[in-house]
Amino acid sequence: MISAVIFDFDGVIVDSERLHWTAFNKILEPFDKHISWDEYIGSYIGCDDRGTFRHAFPNLEKNELAELIRKKAAAFQELLEGDGAAALPGSVELIEKLSGNIPLAICTGALREDILPILGSLGISDAFDTIVTADDTHISKPDPAPYSKAWNNLTKIFQHLESVTTGLAIEDTPAGIASAKAASLRVLAVTNSYKKEFLTLADAVVDSLEGLDLDGLRKIF
Repeated sequence: MISAVIFDFDGVIVDSERLHWTAFNKILEPFDKHISWDEYIGSYIGCDDRGTFRHAFPNLEKNELAELIRKKAAAFQELLEGDGAAALPGSVELIEKLSGNIPLAICTGALREDILPILGSLGISDAFDTIVTADDTHISKPDPAPYSKAWNNLTKIFQHLESVTTGLAIEDTPAGIASAKAASLRVLAVTNSYKKEFLTLADAVVDSLEGLDLDGLRKIF
């Protein structure tokens, strides 16, 4: 039986990946670099800002990386203010149904400053018991560190989880699935960003979160 649910953010809760992609390219433009959408989907989606910039600039100094991340965060906020980030079908409704009934977390490669305004605009700022962002780990998905930290945070709050191994991650990318599986979580993948054939490492795959609730999730798992 599912004992806790951990949501990815971009591509699961909100449709914001194109905003991140556009923000990255805005920062890369002065360096005559560009990431195509296909390249972003194939190599970058699911990673955090650090991983993307280190891939583009392998020899970055720590302070240079921090400055690029700062500029990208500012560019993302500008895009967010202009275009917004729409909730993906069924995501907010599922979160509202789960909140208060089961331990709930977010595990994302986005920065905390990127996601908090969006959560506020969707009215779900207080729905989660813990939120793990790129600010909280030294390495991004597909490494298990982000999901391991989210799970450990939940076990500190809900001590009964320590003897339970049925945490569920909801993901949309192969990198996110790999991270969650390596952290010993079950995974429900949703085809918001990738077709089903790219998500085969997940325990189950759905086309949408619409209509799901806790009973529905427990029927799947």
